[in-house]
Amino acid sequence: MTDVAFWQGNQALAQGALAAGCSFFAGYPITPSTDVMEEMAKELPLRGGKFIQMEDEIASMAATIGGSIAGRKSMTASSGPGISLKQENLGLAYMAEIPLVLVNVMRGGPSTGVPTKISQMDVMQARWGTHGDHGTIAYSPSSVQECFDIAIKAFNAAERYRQPVLILSDEVLGHMREKVVIPPAGSYEIVERKRPCTDKAKFIPYLADPEDDIPAMASFGDGYRWHVTGLTHNDFGFPSAKEDEVEKNIKRLVRKINRFRDDIVEYETLAIDDAEIVVLSFGTVARSSIRAVNEARRRGIKVGHFRPVTLWPFPDKEIYQIAKKSKIIIVPELNCGQMVLEVERAVHGKTKVIGKSLVNGELFTPDEIFKSIQEVA
Repeated sequence: MTDVAFWQGNQALAQGALAAGCSFFAGYPITPSTDVMEEMAKELPLRGGKFIQMEDEIASMAATIGGSIAGRKSMTASSGPGISLKQENLGLAYMAEIPLVLVNVMRGGPSTGVPTKISQMDVMQARWGTHGDHGTIAYSPSSVQECFDIAIKAFNAAERYRQPVLILSDEVLGHMREKVVIPPAGSYEIVERKRPCTDKAKFIPYLADPEDDIPAMASFGDGYRWHVTGLTHNDFGFPSAKEDEVEKNIKRLVRKINRFRDDIVEYETLAIDDAEIVVLSFGTVARSSIRAVNEARRRGIKVGHFRPVTLWPFPDKEIYQIAKKSKIIIVPELNCGQMVLEVERAVHGKTKVIGKSLVNGELFTPDEIFKSIQEVA
């Protein structure tokens, strides 16, 4: 039967991970993400899973990679400086194609910044935080219910595309408490990584399936020989600097996400069909935006809302279609203008784009966004 809970966002992220089959978590406490770790520390031992608190964020990312290589669905969570520390090993996970989920409960920055306040300053870090080219999948929930649901989606994407998947929550959402409808086990899709079906002696660990550019993944201990490295490698997993093998390796890491871009990208719209003004926002800011849009509609202003659920891949094609029909797009965000640059790129000059930044550690109120709508109406 469907169950109902009253959870905070951080708790819902942990519970969604468990519902997706997560059985390994390595972490290190940091505000405002610590509740995710505490929930996993409580629940995993009761479910036959493994929890470990490491000495720092670098080690916790490394342990999460190890848990996945050993065959367990694995997750870690952090905020701000901890996410920065995880970037080197995150790059290793991209290069070695290790499925895992990394939760970022965003807070103010840079450096230690404002640990107890909200921000959305990690949008570009999610895409480009670790060096080198790779495909990125990053989700942004805007409700506690969606924290639960997106945790499942993130694990499914990590397993399906064999790479890290990021969830960008924030301090307000992490500590907000709302009703969550918990679907019964078996009523939602659970994806498992592609396993090798060849003879163990003939196993080539990075020989990709031409149908999806994704190689089968063996677990350490299964008897398959598999070399893991952060260096560019050949199909056998051994380091290579040969031009053709380097190019083949890197282009596939990008292509395996780009070719399934339309399957991955998610977004939500409100009153968009006849909208002359569009408010585009994500995460917790979308809640204030939707309230403002509804009020503006009540007063006869033709305004709609667009919310990217996946920040990466960015829904540029969908935004372009909206831009062709609207006069202006307003982008309120809790940073100095990271998302607005992507929107400007996506619209190709078809409409005017206005950014609204707030970086004082507070959330936009509906009234503030409503006034921005009124100014251009």
